[in-house]
Parts: sequence; C-alpha cells; structure tokens
Amino acid sequence: MNHWIIAPVVLPAVLAPFTIMVLRHHLDLERIFSVAGTLVLVVVTLALLGQASDGAIQVYELGAWPAPFGIVLVLDRLAAMMIVLTSVLALVVLLYAIGTGWDERGRHFHALFQFQLMGLLGAFLTGDAFNLFVFFEVLLIASYGLMIHGGGGRRLQAGVQYVVYNLIGSALFLLALGTLYAVTGTLNMADLAVRVAALSTHDTSLIRVGAVLLLLVFAIKAAVLPLHFWLPATYASAPLPVAALFAIMTKVGAYAILRIYTLVFGPDLAITHGLASDWLMPAALATMAVGCVGILGSREIARLAAFATISSVGTLLIAVSLFTPQAAAAAIYYTVHSTLASAVLFLIADLVTERRGGTIALGPPMPQSGLIAAFFFIAAIAMIGMPPLSGYVGKLLVMQAALASPQVWWIWAVILAASLIALAGMARAGSILFWKPHDAQLHAAQQAESDPDPEQAPGSEPERPVARPVPSLPFVAVSALLGGLAALTVLAGPAMDYADATAAQLFAPAEYIGAVLKGP
Repeated sequence: MNHWIIAPVVLPAVLAPFTIMVLRHHLDLERIFSVAGTLVLVVVTLALLGQASDGAIQVYELGAWPAPFGIVLVLDRLAAMMIVLTSVLALVVLLYAIGTGWDERGRHFHALFQFQLMGLLGAFLTGDAFNLFVFFEVLLIASYGLMIHGGGGRRLQAGVQYVVYNLIGSALFLLALGTLYAVTGTLNMADLAVRVAALSTHDTSLIRVGAVLLLLVFAIKAAVLPLHFWLPATYASAPLPVAALFAIMTKVGAYAILRIYTLVFGPDLAITHGLASDWLMPAALATMAVGCVGILGSREIARLAAFATISSVGTLLIAVSLFTPQAAAAAIYYTVHSTLASAVLFLIADLVTERRGGTIALGPPMPQSGLIAAFFFIAAIAMIGMPPLSGYVGKLLVMQAALASPQVWWIWAVILAASLIALAGMARAGSILFWKPHDAQLHAAQQAESDPDPEQAPGSEPERPVARPVPSLPFVAVSALLGGLAALTVLAGPAMDYADATAAQLFAPAEYIGAVLKGP
C-alpha cells in the first residue's frame, strides 16, 4: 500500500494546528513553515502524478480496513491532476499573500490556508461519498475564515450570505447521501456503482431523487445558474489573494459531477439516463452567458474577475454535460486553464485595487501601470479565449467536442456571442484603468507647459514624489501563473494526451471499481 497517497491530506492537517498552537505569535515562522509545507505538497503531488500517469489506479485503505467497509483514498489520473493543480496554485497564492502583506492583516491566515488545502486535496482523493461531504465541510469552515480575513462590514455580510447558502447545500448533500444509503446500504463510490447498476427498474424512484439532489449540491458548489448568486459578492468581497485560491473551489463541484456521473450514475445507466445532461446543458449555457454579461456590466475590477470565473465555469460545464470521452478530455484541459486564468485575474485585480481602488473609473495613473496593464492584457486574452493562449485552445476543444451533439448550434452560438461580450467588457475595463489615465496625464502636462503655474519660480522644476520600494514577490507570483498559461498553450499536445487518457479512464470505470473493491 502506497502511504504517500495520504500525505497531501495529512501534511496540511498536521501543519494547521501546529501553526495555531506553536507559531501563532511569530509571523515569520508561520510564513516559513507554511511555504515549506506547501512546497513539500507540490513535490509530493508531482510524484503522485508521475505514478498515476501510467494508468494504474492506487488505493489507500485507512486503518487497513478494506472497501466498502473502510475509508479509502483513490489515486487515478484525474485525482492526480487535480491535486497537482491545487498545490501549485496554493504555493503561488501563498507567495503573493506574503509579498503583499495580506497574511498579516488578520489572525490565523496560514492555519486557515492549510485547512483549506486539506479540504481541497481530500475532496479530490476520497473514494467515499460521505467523506466527500466531510471534506466539503472542511472547505466551508476554512474558506469562511479566510473570506473575512482582515475584517470589514461588507466582507462579513458577504461571508454570512456565503455560509448560509452553502449550509443549505450541505443539508441537501446529507439528504442525498441518506437517500442513497437507504436504497443501496453503502456510500463507497465504487460499491455504489455496482449496487446502483444491479437495481431493478422498480427501485429507481429514490435513486433518481438522490441523483438529482447530488446534482443540485454540486451545482451550488460550482456556481451554476440559477444557483450562482453567492459567488460574485463572495469573491469580490473576499481578500483577492484568497479569491484567487477560491478559483479552484468551483472546480470541486465540476470534478464531483464528472466523477459521480461517470462512475455511479454513468451516461449509459438506464435508470438515470439523461438525468444530468438534460438539465446541466441549458444551465451551463445560461451560466456562461450571464457571466459574460456580468463582465460587461461590472463597475469594480474584483466583480469583473468574479463574473469571469462564472463564465469560465459555464464553459467548463458545457463540456462536462456532453458526457462523452472527447468532451470530458476538453473539460479536463479547460479545468487547468480556467483555474490559472481566474486566479491570475484576481491577483491582478488586487494589484490594481491596492494602487488606485477597485472601482473601474477614471483616475490618475497608478505605479507600475505599464507592467500591470501588460499582465491584465495577457490575462484578459486568456480568459476570453482569444488566440494564441490556452483559453482559445480550450474553447476550440469544447466546440469541437460539441459537433456530435444535437444542440451544437446553440452551444457554438452561446460560446461565440458570450466571448464577444466578454471581449467588449475586458476592453472597456482595460482602457478605463490603464489607457485613459495616461491620456489625461499627457493632456494635463501639455496644458501645464502652455500655461505654467504662476506661483512656480521660473526655471525651477516641480516637486517629484519620492519613489517607494515595490515588493517584487507579487509580480513574480503573477508572472508564474501567466507562465503556466503559456506553458499550457505550448504543451497543449502532451496536455491533451494526458486529458484523453484521463477521459478514457473515467468512461471505463470497471478498472476503478475493481481496484477499490479488490484492495491495493
């Protein structure tokens, strides 16, 4: 049994309480241990990705109790990819938070950050539906603490709304799990797949109820229309480095849909046939459209980033809802792109907010305006899906996968129209924030030359503001995420080879079921 599989869950679970109990009065030590722990996570998850890349499915049985009686963690291609994506994103966001000083604006940032990683990594690795619920709750608690980090009435109000809405989702999750357990007597995902497939057509009513409730829960987590209302205010009000980490949280819902509705309620299963795709496709199309309209109408850069995240979730779930291997491969590729693009957009929004406020309105040029403008331009191209970056590749793959769908014209029309609207919204925000301030400054300088200040002595120069040192770590973090998008574009071929193999593994669940129920 490979004990490294549990390391991504155990390491942050140990580091978080250690930080609170031992290091809480020593910020420098908190930073050192948090960065070191997250760096170890990156190394471990990369090693696990290497082990999973050959297609072998590994199972870790907690307490040596075999499935379905004990708790199991399962490492396959999809889980390995998601834990690597999470750990790499976490390291970059953590460095940014330290570089900007966000981690010292409240209490217990690093402990909550590690608890958040525990919940995320556990959700991707677990092979048990009830423990998926448990890790969702760890996510909820830690994310609430991170969201109100730094205080403020607006942040607290949005946090309460976020918690209430997700508690409703948690109640539905428990109800769904209770329904499934009442019918099948198990919550192990592999065992559920076997027992659900063996049910007669007379016992399908409660199973369909459980499947619908699970889909609602995952839709809430993924912020699918009309269950998306919590996301714009939550992400825009949270500390923006935290919102950058939250970019992976909507992918937990998409991951759960892809996992459960290919393994337990597969697309070929008669009793739940079409249950997910019939509802999910129109909701995904509407989510993408509303997200892009939100980009166009945003008056704050943080809300623009939040609506861009909603739009990317819609694009991702369009691919997921097709439930074909080709579409799943496109969804897997787009998951990586969407996570990196959403996260970097939130970090850029924080750079802008710290320098001139978060409102998209005319104002004086900000320090480092040229570099930040270049960052925004690249991130906007990636998020919209314009060539040549990975967003273009991802959307092209989704549209290509939709060719076999009877809804292909709707899918193409929404993706193209929504992308055009997003382009207009990003261009408007970029010109107001970065272009027009310099035009206004140039005009003012020309006016000053033609009409000099009478109080200024002839031949004297105006006073110049004293330059302050700018921390380089935040810019390094943003550059790293943009570099990740560039690498995903250049290495699109190998990335799609991995995505195709992952999708093939998802749509042939017999190997997963055999590995879990037979043990390691």
